[in-house]
Amino acid sequence: MIDNVLAKDYTTSDLNQYVRSEVPGLQYIAVTADRVLLEYAGGWADIQEQKAMTLDTTLMAYSMTKTFTAVAILQLAEQRKLCLDDVIDSYLPNAAYHGHGITLRQLLNHTSGVPNPIPLRWVHLAAEDSSFNEAEALATVLRDNPDLAFEPGRKFAYSNIGYWLLGKVVEQVSGQSYTTHIRGNILQPLRLSAQEMDFVILDESRHAQGYLAKYSLMNLVKGFIIDSKFLGNYEENWLRLKSHYLNGPAFGGLIGTARGFSRFLQDQLRTESVLFGLETKRLLETRQTDGAGRSIPMTLGWHVGETHGVAYFFKEGGGGGFHCEMRIYPTRGIATVVLANSTEFSSTEFLNRVDRTFLESQQ
Repeated sequence: MIDNVLAKDYTTSDLNQYVRSEVPGLQYIAVTADRVLLEYAGGWADIQEQKAMTLDTTLMAYSMTKTFTAVAILQLAEQRKLCLDDVIDSYLPNAAYHGHGITLRQLLNHTSGVPNPIPLRWVHLAAEDSSFNEAEALATVLRDNPDLAFEPGRKFAYSNIGYWLLGKVVEQVSGQSYTTHIRGNILQPLRLSAQEMDFVILDESRHAQGYLAKYSLMNLVKGFIIDSKFLGNYEENWLRLKSHYLNGPAFGGLIGTARGFSRFLQDQLRTESVLFGLETKRLLETRQTDGAGRSIPMTLGWHVGETHGVAYFFKEGGGGGFHCEMRIYPTRGIATVVLANSTEFSSTEFLNRVDRTFLESQQ
């Protein structure tokens, strides 16, 4: 539904036209702390079967998961079960990168120096999940990437491995698997059902198929970066990718709907979050610095951006067949999220364009 104050710039018909020309399917929601401003689902969740994308269709969230991993670490810090300035050696004595003094804070704000090789092959088919061994997968990645990219704290540089390690810290401190801990301490307090957000495809018939655009650079080079077992058939101008999971749930494992992620965003828009106290919430929103005291475009779980003169927190996610992004505009009191089943979808360009309507209406 569309709030009648919003429709002057972007309407459902505009979104329908965009979906028909740019992506197989898409979900988009804009919210304030207490109401939905716009929710939209359009296009196809499955092109071959002609299954429509609905607001109940699940999609891969990939790196949007990292913000939830950060929340889990901050919750444990609030409970005094760990300290953000502890070195990871204290929690992961058998992991890599020992003796460099890397702290949990540095892992959270991507100043740790932990390398970031291309992670496109760090996936396994959903059909193989019952026999998948995460510990072996992580050990292989660490063995293949033993050296730091730079001295911890020297600069800001993104690292998937860093957040994979944070997931292992969550497990070590909580005594639970990462997925069990996130379900119990984040998803359940937000009253999210497993169909709205989880780490498994709960119902394949209500899960979107992921696609690569037929006429794209990614499709041209796919043989070099994607194992052929993940490739399906062409459906119209799109190549289907088979359902899969990421090897490390902490750096990109969440699967859900725009509605599910909008509930998390609404909680973060409220003064009092159900996930942690006010001081911890402020900590999550505080822009960080590197070891030399220089400001970096990162909090302890959000990246920092600006569009149309308005600052926002965001987390983007993308991988094989999907691309998504969620944002919070704190000075406007609104948040938005978009999920699409296309690798090449530009979530940043889309949100910069569509969110403008809401930014202007909330001045």
